[in-house]
Amino acid sequence: MFEAQTIDRSVIVNGVELAYQLHGDNTQPTILMIHGLSTPLTGWPTNMVQAIVNQGYQVLLLDNRDMGKSALLVDAKIPSLAWTAIKFKLGLSPKVPYHLEDMMNDTLELLDHLAIEKVHVIGASMGGMIAQLLAIHHPDRVITLTSIMSTTGNKRLPPIAPTISKQLAIKPKSNSYDHRLAYHLNKWRVIGSPNYPANAQYLQEYVAAQLERGINSKGTIRQILAILAAGNRETLLKKINIPSLVLHGDCDGLVHVDGGVATAESIPNATLKIYPGMGHDLPVELVPQIIQDI
Repeated sequence: MFEAQTIDRSVIVNGVELAYQLHGDNTQPTILMIHGLSTPLTGWPTNMVQAIVNQGYQVLLLDNRDMGKSALLVDAKIPSLAWTAIKFKLGLSPKVPYHLEDMMNDTLELLDHLAIEKVHVIGASMGGMIAQLLAIHHPDRVITLTSIMSTTGNKRLPPIAPTISKQLAIKPKSNSYDHRLAYHLNKWRVIGSPNYPANAQYLQEYVAAQLERGINSKGTIRQILAILAAGNRETLLKKINIPSLVLHGDCDGLVHVDGGVATAESIPNATLKIYPGMGHDLPVELVPQIIQDI
């Protein structure tokens, strides 16, 4: 667990139970960190959270709905993922269990519950999409926006690399812990940074912490459906008038670097930083530079 942990609780917001952690001094400005698809709050590297706290901030982490210790929406019907994707490509609007805007509202109501008026928001991947929506629809609550390895929702941007699509289509051999661990270890190796391969022990501990917190396969599908249902945010992003930073790796095969470029080009006066050799993760070696850039 994080050394700076002060609170680890759950609360009912927007009709769902949302789990969260607060780290650091609650009299200091708050940095809200929202992680991505299939990733609980332990997806944020421990050294990253600790370093931000050490710089004089309170850090608010949360498990998105359907992940970690937050509510699993087990009663939500899951339509066929492949058929739903085809419908979206055809311009149809199939029904999905929930939308990214619902996840944004989860976050907003959590801030209300905690009586936090404004935050610096950092979002990674799907979390970057949620952070963008928060800045678009509730700019009065966002001091600064940092969108990491995320995109705008423009379906014409480059798709997932075939090697990664193939890996993500594979399922664990069974629901046993060892098979799930092996699956997620391989997943992070495939989507990770070519120039910064993760140390075997670090990766083992990193994935184990996520499994301990909770990774739900059906929740992952529901989150994917929310991403598929999301519209192109580029026009809305042009309305953002807060300091914004876009970070991306040039070797990201899950969310192509063009998604980061499009995000920065859509947000007025946004700063874009591209890290050579970084994939779809937060390498230990780059965390100090990423924090400095933020």
